[in-house]
Amino acid sequence: MTSVKEFRIEEEATATDLGRGSFVFTDDYSVFDWGKMPDQIPQKGASLCAMGAFNFELLESEGVPTHYRGVVENGDVIQLENASHPPSEMAIDLTQVPDLPHEGREYEYDRYHDAAGENYLIPLEIVFRNRVPVGSSLRRRTAPADHGLEFDEWPDEAVDLDDPIVEFSTKYEEGDRYLERDEADAIAGAADIEDLASVAREVNRIVTDQASSAGLVHEDGKIECLYYRGEIRVADVVGTFDENRFSYEGTQLSKEVLRQYHKRTQPEWVQAVEAAKAEAKRADVADWKSLCDVDPEPLADGVLETARDMYCSGANAYTGREIFDAPPLSTAIGAVRRL
Repeated sequence: MTSVKEFRIEEEATATDLGRGSFVFTDDYSVFDWGKMPDQIPQKGASLCAMGAFNFELLESEGVPTHYRGVVENGDVIQLENASHPPSEMAIDLTQVPDLPHEGREYEYDRYHDAAGENYLIPLEIVFRNRVPVGSSLRRRTAPADHGLEFDEWPDEAVDLDDPIVEFSTKYEEGDRYLERDEADAIAGAADIEDLASVAREVNRIVTDQASSAGLVHEDGKIECLYYRGEIRVADVVGTFDENRFSYEGTQLSKEVLRQYHKRTQPEWVQAVEAAKAEAKRADVADWKSLCDVDPEPLADGVLETARDMYCSGANAYTGREIFDAPPLSTAIGAVRRL
C-alpha cells in the first residue's frame, strides 16, 4: 500500500458501510518520494505506530472522529496503554479507495467520485504550517502578503506564524502538487473544503499542545481524511515523525533529518531525483522514477542507530511514556547534531 507500512483487509468497505483492516508498520523509510530505501531503521515502524495510536486516542478524547480502532496484540484490538510491548499493527476502519484514472498527468477525479459515492478516502492531503523555515516550498510558491504577513519578501530566517497556514495538495497523482481552494474543493467531492480545513486546524492544535507539553516545537504536518455518510474522519496516521516536522532545542526531530543527511552525503542521487521529476513533468509522464538513472546508497550502521534513537526517544518524550528502551531525548538529539 505504501512504502513504509503494509495494509491488511479483514472486511472490504462497500458503498454503504465501512470495512475493517489494519496497518502493519515496517522499519522501511522513504525520502524524496523514492519509496522503499535500501536499508531499514530498527524499531522505526513501532515508533510510528505508537505515536499514531497515541494521537488518535488523543483526538478521539477531544471529539475528533477518526478511523482508529486500537493497536493489535496477539490478535486482540486494545488501547495503547494496555499494550505489553511496542506495537507495530494498528486496527482501523476502512473506506473505499477507487482507482484514479489518468492519461499522462491528466487525472479524472469525476470518475473517482462516481465510483466512490459517499464512502471514500478524500484524495487530498491537508497541510498545516506553524512555521515557515528557510527552504520551505511555500516561499517559492507564495509571497508573505498572501498570508497576511507584514514582510515585503520572505526574511532570511524562519518565520513563526501566529495563525497556522492550511494548504491542500493532491494525494494520488504521481507528482503531487499544491492546489488553489477551488480546485481542492472539486477534488474533495462531497466533502466540504472548509470543513476539511477546520478539522486540520483542530488536529494541528491538539498535536501542537501535546508537543509543547513535551518540550517540542511542532512546525508543520499533514492529515488525510475519509468521508462517510456526511462526516469527515481523520484517516491514515497522525502526528508522527514521518507525517509532521518537530524540533527540539533548535534541532530537527523528524524525517527531515534523513532528507538533509542524504542531501549532504548523496547529492548526486538527490540531484538525479530532482532532474527526473522535472523531466517527467516536461514530458507529461506520470512515472518519474523510471527516468532516474541513479539509485540511493545504504546508510552506515552508526547513522541507522542514530535514526533509531531519534524515532524511539522522540516517541517516548512526545507520549510521556517509556514505550521504548532508548536514551534520553537530549542524548539522541546530540547524536543527530553530530551527523
